[in-house]
Amino acid sequence: MATRISIAGMALVAGFLPAACADMATSHPSGNVDTRESVEFPEPLRSHTLANMRDHLETLRLLQDDLARGSFSQAAETAESRLGLSSLELHGAHEVAGYMPAAMQAMGLEMHKAASRFAIDAADAGATGDNRKALASLADLTARCVACHAAYKLR
Repeated sequence: MATRISIAGMALVAGFLPAACADMATSHPSGNVDTRESVEFPEPLRSHTLANMRDHLETLRLLQDDLARGSFSQAAETAESRLGLSSLELHGAHEVAGYMPAAMQAMGLEMHKAASRFAIDAADAGATGDNRKALASLADLTARCVACHAAYKLR
């Protein structure tokens, strides 16, 4: 049976949406207020950094897919080239670091180090066939991303 929504009902819902969206911007689904530290970047670097963060998420997805397929050498190469210490220049890390609080810089550096450790563990998994250490490294890498995003937000 199809549900019918009246025009008045849609208008009522539409009237609540802007307020609900505004509340979502400052609160967490649990109802907690967003207490992350705001970090202001100049617009070109802000857009660039947000694009990098989306690429980081895509890279995490690719790493999971590589591990699921047993493509350990591909996971190692992807992790190092897109997230590891050797990717810092690609991401323009030097340009954005000056706008980050010291603790945020440290968290970012630790994330890149964790990605390089994952790359080593993934390569080792290809040699040994045991992917447990690589999975643990991927969990550590992801936890570092989560921790930074829980502490900071870009403006």
